[in-house]
Amino acid sequence: MPPTTTTYGTITSNPTSTSSRAKHTRRPWPELFSFSSLSLPSSSTDAKARIKLNLSYFRVNYVIIMLTILFLTLLWHPVSMIIFLITFIFWWFFYLFNDNPVVVFNKTVDDNVVLGGLSFATVVLLVLTHVGVNVLVGLIIGVVVVGVHAGFRGTEDLGFGGEEEEENGLLSVVGSQPLRPTSGYNRI
Repeated sequence: MPPTTTTYGTITSNPTSTSSRAKHTRRPWPELFSFSSLSLPSSSTDAKARIKLNLSYFRVNYVIIMLTILFLTLLWHPVSMIIFLITFIFWWFFYLFNDNPVVVFNKTVDDNVVLGGLSFATVVLLVLTHVGVNVLVGLIIGVVVVGVHAGFRGTEDLGFGGEEEEENGLLSVVGSQPLRPTSGYNRI
């Protein structure tokens, strides 16, 4: 589809292509909660690697879990729930279901900055409604739940694609060995 020129500028859109950015990929919930994928990590290094990989792969799912736990801590505070629902609308449009990068003053904003900004704004707005202890408890519970799940969920069946791994920083060529020996003959 060619770019469309409007009064507001040029809009480029290709509805048939999917976004190459992995951050907006909410993984299927049965994949996240697959009991067959849960196992004890063999060491603390293995647990750290699992946490890093799972946090990257299930990023949007974990954000939804954290927001749900935070919402549940606000059940008996109606003003705080209203503020939370307003901030959730911003989460919805700027992070959870936005396939395009956020652009401010013609500069693309990094996904981590959007995540950090929305998290900071949500916490500050909720603390201003005098539910600081509830927010702290909700965040602690959410971090523990997500951390425990990420540590115990195996990573063997995640099925990363090559482009997605590179984008999430999961591949590193520094200090790696070649996959095939380079001596001898070359395949054609």
